[in-house]
Order: sequence, then structure tokens, then C-alpha cells
Amino acid sequence: MQLYKARKEGGNLAPPPAERLAREEAMLDYCEENEHPGFLSFWEAQDHFVVLGYGKHLSAEVDEEECKLLGVPILRRASGGGTVVQGPGCLNYTLVLPIHSRPELESITTTNRHIMEKTRAALAPLAIGELRVEGHTDLTINGRKFSGNAQRRKRRCLLFHGSFLLSFDLDRIYRTLRMPKQQPDYRASRPHAEFVTNLEIKSDDVEKALTSAWNVTEGAALELNAEINTRAKALVEAKYGRDDWNRRI
Repeated sequence: MQLYKARKEGGNLAPPPAERLAREEAMLDYCEENEHPGFLSFWEAQDHFVVLGYGKHLSAEVDEEECKLLGVPILRRASGGGTVVQGPGCLNYTLVLPIHSRPELESITTTNRHIMEKTRAALAPLAIGELRVEGHTDLTINGRKFSGNAQRRKRRCLLFHGSFLLSFDLDRIYRTLRMPKQQPDYRASRPHAEFVTNLEIKSDDVEKALTSAWNVTEGAALELNAEINTRAKALVEAKYGRDDWNRRI
């Protein structure tokens, strides 16, 4: 089975932050409703913004006053996992897969294990240091986190996505995010400055490694890109662009 690589839009064509998140759910919805082999897509934000996990409490996760001072919007995604800061130097990927396509995707646990190990193996030859999967859905290099990942499941398809700190302004994380109450054991209560790091790999090299690992067919049809864009804009209006979604808890 071959995945389709969705078109990467940047520069003047780059969608606003809320639409970035909505496109991921739009791809999941499309695959859920249609017999489609799935997508792999990549994106990198030009401006900084905070993204809460689905069930995270804004006041517990984010320093709102600091975000206001820095002009950093606060949004919420549809998957679980922790709160992250997006911006230049942070590469994001989105995988949408039919659950029936591989036996490893039949449960949350086996999906985490399968995709995380596949990603680790694809990136290991590019990195200087020891890459490990930690805390179920984190990737670390020499014990420090550079990637967090999460999933959302529907009846027939799943969304698995994550981010890679490559050349990110880590000070943005230190300043805008509070220490999370829920922490993986390997963090050992380390503050952000001692816990996260950049991988220092070019984004093009990361994309090539994952594209090869997932046997991706380059480019989805233009009409399909248009369908995803239409769905994403509707989701922004209904959810991702609304305070009652982003600030609901």
C-alpha cells in the first residue's frame, strides 16, 4: 500500500495556524469517508503559536500573560498529548492511515510502538547521538526530547502526528509553557531548559527519510488538495478558529 504525500504550502501560500490544524483533521475525515490509502504531509509554521492537546487545561499548561506579551496565539488540536509551541525550525508531520491496512494499527498501544520505532529507525542514520523512543510517544537524542507525537482514532482510520525540534528558538518554550503536571518518568522533573533540545538536522533530510520509510507516492491530485482545503476552512469556522474550542478548558 502506498500513501500520498499532500502538497506542502509555504511562503505567501502558507495557511494560517488554525487552518494548519484543521487540515490534519480534514485529511482524517476524508480518509474515514472514502476508500483512500492515506496521507503523509509536512508543514512548518512561519510564526509562533501554542497548541494545547485536546484535554489539556489552558491555565495549567500555558503562561497566558507571556503569550500576550510575545503576541503568541493559543490554539487547540483534536488529538491528545501535551502542549507544544510551533514556529520556524519546528517541522511537523501528519500521517493518516486506514486501521485495517496493518495489524500493528489495531490498538493505541501497538500503533504507538509501530510508528514511533519506524520514525526512530528512519532518523537514526542522520543523527549524531543515540536516538530512543521514550515515554511511549517521545523521541530523544542523548536523553533529551526533540519530538512529541499523538494520535486520534476513528472507526476506520487514524491520525498520527508529531513535531521535530530541528533549529527552533527553544526560549519560546521556556517562556510560554508551564511545567506540565503529567510527565513521563524519564523526564525526572527536569525543567524545559534541561529537557528539550534541537536535533540539528535539515528539514529536507527529515522529510526524505520519512517519505522513503512510508513508501510515499509524491503529490496528491489537485482536486483532492482542493477538497482538503475546503474541508479545512469549514473546520476553522466551526471549531479551530473559535474561542469556545481553543479556550474551552
